Amino acid sequence: MRIRRTAYAAVAGFSAVLLAAAGCGGKSNSGSTSSGGNSGDLSSKTVNLVVGVKGDPFYITMICAAQAEAKKLGVKFQSDGSAQWDVSQQRPIINSVAATKPAGLLISPVDTEALTPDLKQMQSTGTKVVLVDTTVTDTSVGVSRISSDNEAGGKTAADALAKEMGDKGSAIVVSVKPGISTTDARIKGFQDQIKAAHPNITLLPVQYDNDDPAKATQIIQSTVAAHPDLGGVFADNVKTAEGVAAGVTAAGKKGQIKVSAFDAGPQQVQDLQNGTVQVLIAQDPGDIGVQGVQQAVAAIQGKSVQASIGTKLVAITSENMNDPSVSKYFYKGSC
Repeated sequence: MRIRRTAYAAVAGFSAVLLAAAGCGGKSNSGSTSSGGNSGDLSSKTVNLVVGVKGDPFYITMICAAQAEAKKLGVKFQSDGSAQWDVSQQRPIINSVAATKPAGLLISPVDTEALTPDLKQMQSTGTKVVLVDTTVTDTSVGVSRISSDNEAGGKTAADALAKEMGDKGSAIVVSVKPGISTTDARIKGFQDQIKAAHPNITLLPVQYDNDDPAKATQIIQSTVAAHPDLGGVFADNVKTAEGVAAGVTAAGKKGQIKVSAFDAGPQQVQDLQNGTVQVLIAQDPGDIGVQGVQQAVAAIQGKSVQASIGTKLVAITSENMNDPSVSKYFYKGSC
């Protein structure tokens, strides 16, 4: 779905703004593939989920939903993730899982290039790989790729933030690190929309916090000191948003510096409620987990799979956050 400049008007309304990769159905099928194999006894099959980082409410929500779906479909399920968003930490986990030769692997790769050889090797042994949330550049990796339309979400975040800022002042993007498919797309969507539709806003250079909330807090404090006209921040994932909100508060700028953030973890929802954050662009990690398991099981059974699936985004504000049709997108802290 292309995001128009008027998208923020819908953000502030009851309907929230539901975005999908194509249309309003929440799914996008850019072709299907068939995977050979024998369905066999699913109870003997294992599907693993390796998330980008442990403890992130986005991934906790994904794990909970994937686990429930695996139980429903009758396959064994295991999950793991590294303590930090780092190739050197995720690679040993991938290799450890590969040694068990699981029937299926759902994975959120932490880099678009570095882990490709490991995943291709795993595929060559018969494991059906499904990329969830993040992806790799090599299109031969993965029987299916499932994620939000992150570039569209970045554009919506830009319109929402510009509206809050009165279309003036300086704005900064705080992100994790370069080379992550999802956050790179969010940055692109945000910057493109600001440049195209909000020319009176000055974009400062992107700053990276390595998924460390404390670092994000420091970035905001130093940016406020260097740029007194800082009027807005786009925080493009859970941990970054937590740190940005803390930084705005520590700088004594709560409500003055407007914040548009991706994701809807418990702390982010609290920050929205108390006015530190003005809008959250929530994904549907539960649906990503469910569909990831479904596609992996279909591939294991030799059935057709969807090569690409887009899941919903919803813009949450203080005005609509208490509506059940919106609050259902809040992320979980535990299963």
